[in-house]
Amino acid sequence: MATVSAPSATSSQKKPRLSFWQIWNMSFGFLGIQFGFELQNSNVSRIFETLGANKDDIPILWIAAPVTGLLVQPIVGYLSDRTWSPRWGRRRPFFLIGALLASLALVFMPNSSALWMAGGMLWIMDASINISMEPFRAFVGDKLPSEQRTAGFAMQSFFIGVGSVIAALLPWVFTNWLGMSNTAPAGEIPPSVKWAFYVGAAAFLASVMYTVFTSTETPPEDMEAFRAENAKVGMWDGLRESFAGIFQMPAAMRQLAVVQFFTWFALFSMWIYATNAVTSNIYNMRVDASLYQTLKGQIMSSRLAGDTGGKEMDGLRQDIKEIDQFQADRADKIITLNMANYGLSKGQLSGEDKATVQRVQQQYNDGADWLSLCSSVRNGVAAVFAFIIPLIAARTSRRRTHMLCLLIGGLGLVSLKFIDNPQFIIVSMAMVGIAWASILSMPYAILAGSLPPNRMGYYMGVFNFFIVIPQIVAATILGFFTTHLFQGNTLNTLVLGGASMVLAGLLTLRVRDDDDTHVAAVMENPGYETPPLTNPKS
Repeated sequence: MATVSAPSATSSQKKPRLSFWQIWNMSFGFLGIQFGFELQNSNVSRIFETLGANKDDIPILWIAAPVTGLLVQPIVGYLSDRTWSPRWGRRRPFFLIGALLASLALVFMPNSSALWMAGGMLWIMDASINISMEPFRAFVGDKLPSEQRTAGFAMQSFFIGVGSVIAALLPWVFTNWLGMSNTAPAGEIPPSVKWAFYVGAAAFLASVMYTVFTSTETPPEDMEAFRAENAKVGMWDGLRESFAGIFQMPAAMRQLAVVQFFTWFALFSMWIYATNAVTSNIYNMRVDASLYQTLKGQIMSSRLAGDTGGKEMDGLRQDIKEIDQFQADRADKIITLNMANYGLSKGQLSGEDKATVQRVQQQYNDGADWLSLCSSVRNGVAAVFAFIIPLIAARTSRRRTHMLCLLIGGLGLVSLKFIDNPQFIIVSMAMVGIAWASILSMPYAILAGSLPPNRMGYYMGVFNFFIVIPQIVAATILGFFTTHLFQGNTLNTLVLGGASMVLAGLLTLRVRDDDDTHVAAVMENPGYETPPLTNPKS
């Protein structure tokens, strides 16, 4: 097989230490990237349910995200390793292209009028975000010496945390501060969610453009050798080696891959099911048995009358089947947002029953908004903890730091099972935030030291297989587990995710980290140069 490695830009050069503001500038784009990811993670399940998806359909609809990552990330990593523009550099062209496409996708996503359209937009949006995000990881490895990488990835984690805080808050802010409605007629996305996506699109583009125009890149050391190597092999060779790279990983990368698998399985279970779990179990979406029977009768009568309603009616019939199966002995029934929307738009209900169904719809959207606010707290904790992580790692090690953070996050997910008061969700999400800060920095800081400089983007793309593969596994099996093992209770699915994160933490102790520079000298030197005067534009 022909090799596809490209000569390093800095393979025989000592990388210069960067100032605080240089690390700030090169990481700032992650602020906008995380606007996109957080709006996706916090709101896509809500959008799917609003457009008529049954909770059992949501994992399969979400599979778009990991599949696009599986395809896009190694391709973008390969291409960015082999790109050089005298004006734009190696990674920055991909930052810019991805930002333009993702911003457009963020505008179109909340305007989806059908479930298939929202599913398709998720494919486009996730692919576009990945075009920008993947080269950012390699950017740190390109520019920073080993002793600054932890600080570099921690700075990325800070911006990821800040972007996530603001993005997760937006629907709640638009409703509670600006007076926008958080409900809408059946099949329509609430205005508060739409405007959150519009603001996210603007923030994504602006922050990535800031990094593009305030950061520089080092050209290949031997430009002629770089061009000659590029001419030897084509795209097919690159794709073949990208997917073959999973069998050629360095030892530390293989060990980290197992940790990543169980970590991201846990995170995906949270992103898929947290909205349903919180609104169904902690908020009041219950109606008495007589109202449930009324809704059930009208839905089934519509079917008999020939109103198949496509995917919407399929979802409603599945809702009824699960309620009859798992809530048969309950005097009151937890109904779904789909049933509430049907009752308000097509049902023939008395004034009292209609008020009850409106309460269910409001409770769902209030719960979704509160979960977004709690997710904002989670991300705020992550932003702050991103600067504490290097200090802990300096006194212990990167492995032990990551293990501790994952254990705390896993217990946070499990704790949701024992919460009755929505206020305490904040504590659970804060615990997950500690894990999130480490997830976004420690694995990459450990990995970067074990990779050859000229293949940093390539291996970062291969490494991300172990972010997307567990998500594909989760999307494939979690629906089955939820229905057949957990009796339709998505809160138990989150407990499974928490257990998976705890296991990932324990497995971190198996990871070899020969490049760990956690000695006390790191405490004396915070990871960046601090000249008397620093210029944010330098």
